[in-house]
Amino acid sequence: MTTTPKVAVIGLGNIGQAVAANLSKSNRSFIAADRNAEKAKSLSSQWGESAQTEDIPSAVKNADIVVLAIPFGAITGFIKEFKADLEGKIIVDPSNPIAPDEKGGFKKIIGEKESAGEINADSLPKNAHLVKAFGTLGAASLAGAAYQTPEKAVLFYANDDEETNGTIEQLITDSGFDPIRIGGLDQAIRIEVFGDLHEYGALGKVVTKTEAIAKL
Repeated sequence: MTTTPKVAVIGLGNIGQAVAANLSKSNRSFIAADRNAEKAKSLSSQWGESAQTEDIPSAVKNADIVVLAIPFGAITGFIKEFKADLEGKIIVDPSNPIAPDEKGGFKKIIGEKESAGEINADSLPKNAHLVKAFGTLGAASLAGAAYQTPEKAVLFYANDDEETNGTIEQLITDSGFDPIRIGGLDQAIRIEVFGDLHEYGALGKVVTKTEAIAKL
């Protein structure tokens, strides 16, 4: 009997809420955790039986897949703090390394040719696998484009450990999207903000698989 990997969504801001709500629509069970425990409980009650709430340390310990829906600048510290319990697990990184600029928009806060995925992977504990995913769309599109018909929207992902492909693709499918792998983490910059495969980059919109293949 195959056991479905347990997912924890850590951080219930706009991205975390969208990921959690989408999973609940497919009845994929998950743990919801946030520094604000009352917020996590309130939101989980809206997501129904698919969601359970735990404090962050317990969620990390009990999950097989940890979705770090927290700011880019907090991820390295989080990985170091929970290093022992993250060993051997899949860490999903939706982060984008941006901050508000002086013109009312956003600017990249790392080097022009650097990616959040590669930087965060440098902090990985033993046998952990980082996957860049769920950050290729803005929060509104991540929520609104899930389960669209007649053809699903795409979520791109990048990872170095191809043995995790099936697990991640099932997670993306259970979130209402078609998964497309673009390569290793050296390609992660393409699916981060300003990248050629990001909604807020050269791609400029939500795409279907047919449209996405034409861009690859």
